[in-house]
Amino acid sequence: MKYVNANSIFPDRLLAELQKYMPGGYVYIPAPKTQRKPWGELSGYRRELELRNAGICEEYREGASIEGLADRYCLSVYAIRKIIYQK
Repeated sequence: MKYVNANSIFPDRLLAELQKYMPGGYVYIPAPKTQRKPWGELSGYRRELELRNAGICEEYREGASIEGLADRYCLSVYAIRKIIYQK
């Protein structure tokens, strides 16, 4: 994200109003919610976690112990339980 001078993009009235609240400070303006993608969608990490979690559930159904899964996937027993018992 690059820095843009507010003088160059905002009308004077809006700039004056913003300066009442944040004189000389930095303000982050997020994209509209309709343009934002959910966490992990751009990188593909969300899908990667879904596949990993499905694998954990499958291994558990096939008889793997929770402790063994925790060791194999480098997760806590608590995290494995959350994955297995999620709705």
